[in-house]
Amino acid sequence: MTTALLLGSVIPGSLTMGQSDVEVIERIGKKVYNKELFRLQLELIKLQEWVKAKGLKVVVIFEGRDAAGKGGVIKRITQYLNPRVARVAALPAPTDRQKTEWYFQRYVNHLPAAGEIVLFDRSWYNRAGVEKVMGFCDGQEYDEFMRSCPMFERMLMRSGTILIKYWFSVSDEEQLKRFKARLDEPHKRWKLSPMDLESLTRWEDYSEAKDVMFAHTDTKQSPWYVVKSDVKRHAHLNCISHFLSMIEYEDLTPPPIELPERKGARGYVRPPMSEQTFVPDHHSSVIAEHEEMMGEKEGSTEEESEEEFEEEIEVMEEDSVTSTDEDSDASEGDSGAEESNEEELEGEESEDPQDEPDEPFQWDDEE
Repeated sequence: MTTALLLGSVIPGSLTMGQSDVEVIERIGKKVYNKELFRLQLELIKLQEWVKAKGLKVVVIFEGRDAAGKGGVIKRITQYLNPRVARVAALPAPTDRQKTEWYFQRYVNHLPAAGEIVLFDRSWYNRAGVEKVMGFCDGQEYDEFMRSCPMFERMLMRSGTILIKYWFSVSDEEQLKRFKARLDEPHKRWKLSPMDLESLTRWEDYSEAKDVMFAHTDTKQSPWYVVKSDVKRHAHLNCISHFLSMIEYEDLTPPPIELPERKGARGYVRPPMSEQTFVPDHHSSVIAEHEEMMGEKEGSTEEESEEEFEEEIEVMEEDSVTSTDEDSDASEGDSGAEESNEEELEGEESEDPQDEPDEPFQWDDEE
């Protein structure tokens, strides 16, 4: 049975599992969002340089239900950062050997050294969520995790690690919209797994597991910070702004650098270019196809043809991307499966990315 049939049979589009008050939210505009996001990303660069200079060790945990928006925030945090300083840890399911290890062992291998930031796209809290609900661990293993997790995190913090934990809260209606959008978007269809479908039928089980997890691990030393993620742009800005506020840092931007002049030629003769193997010139065929398409627009000026072509592209993008940035009820819950960096693209008006380095990057269809 296909994923589309499974999704349709598992949960009807009209089914609502959570109960919460409808909240009318004033949504931030795209231009205002991109401007503020770029400002925050500049601050993230300053934070990165401070962490590197002072030898800090930073761990940030991103947890939440599937399609809650964790991956989209991680993408925007790391977009301009140095991957040697800020890296993402998105672990797959444990191997048979890892299942016999101390539970925290495979996560310890990914902890930061001095001058590093590690963003965990799902973490050791899998045991409190998916493993508990899906029966991947027994009662003794689950109880031991609940007892040892706060102690483990206190050990990390006593060793000098800065630990920040985020829970992304998405409503049942919004999650279902995002799942359905993945069916229509070929670039995101791979994100739907049998575990995702199973999580739809166990919404309350995951909610209960999340509530119990918070009761045991939402401590004063290591609290959970909840990010409302029904509106993705709001979640991006709110989470990044809060993250920056959690670490005191200073601007270590170096003074302007003058590039040295190139030395004069010393007579070295390079091998002929014909001896090198180049990739095919694909862009030429794309240009030719585009010009041929424009030539078929009889009776139109070049400007009109270009506008029509751009409109067709926008329609194609809107058809392939279902907008998931609509008002819906906010509720909380735990996750049903390990997911890599993800979040849906929003099908709003498209703006081309800016090539100039001093202008903010424009996310065409936001995740």
